[in-house]
Amino acid sequence: MEDIRSILSMYKSRSNKEDATAPEREVAHESPTLSEIPDLFFDEIIPEFKLSRGDISLLMLLYRQVWCRPNLYRSHGIGPLNAYHDLARSLGVSQDEVIHSIRSLEGHGFIQTIRAGQYFVRKFFTEKNDAKYGQQYEF
Repeated sequence: MEDIRSILSMYKSRSNKEDATAPEREVAHESPTLSEIPDLFFDEIIPEFKLSRGDISLLMLLYRQVWCRPNLYRSHGIGPLNAYHDLARSLGVSQDEVIHSIRSLEGHGFIQTIRAGQYFVRKFFTEKNDAKYGQQYEF
């Protein structure tokens, strides 16, 4: 029976391989961006409110603009709204659907139009939840 050292000596060590193959093994990958959405949205808001797919998409887009990305007006809960046609294109829906979703979200109290192009977005989606979690806005 052969000695284990003689068997192992027949195989090259991984550290002895040529450096030319090193770049092939070390492939740089992009890191995905992450947005923090409160579990409250998934646990209470979606089951309680009957939101359409367009409503959810628009709410998440506005929420990310205000609460998840750098925003000068975060303490106010206010974020800019792109033109309706830009929103429609990024969401893959018509402008009419965007306008309908804005009205729907305002009806539920999730967002509020401050003036043309600016929206107030609640951090915990409803006034009741903002009070429950101690969210106050600087006005």
